Amino acid sequence: MSTELDVFLFGIMTYAIIMNLGVSLYGVFRRPSITKKIIALTIFSDSANVLAIIVGYRGWPNPWHSPIPPILLNRHPTPQYISEFAKVAVDPLPQALVLTAVVIGLAVTVFLVFLALQLYRLYGTVDVRKVRRLRG
Repeated sequence: MSTELDVFLFGIMTYAIIMNLGVSLYGVFRRPSITKKIIALTIFSDSANVLAIIVGYRGWPNPWHSPIPPILLNRHPTPQYISEFAKVAVDPLPQALVLTAVVIGLAVTVFLVFLALQLYRLYGTVDVRKVRRLRG
């Protein structure tokens, strides 16, 4: 019973993240305000990070093994122990990549906010259409 519920919830979560990616892409490409584009880009990067974490998660829908941290506790592991460990341990690579992506995303967001402030200071608006008309 809980396995079916886990699969169902995993499907809903994956669908919601993909929809979130789509809506944020709509905001990046179709909204004229630079501020809204920055917000949509931030939502897009956060959704992509969550999707990467989900890809590295093991245990959906494995009812016999709960996922464990990727740390070997046995000092002298046998090949069978390592095989079983690899089946249930969470993959640490997506977590490390997401941690790096969060830091880079923060730096890019700060840079984009700075550019939006400069755009507002120079042209008095953050609307892309108005800036295009003002520049000629």
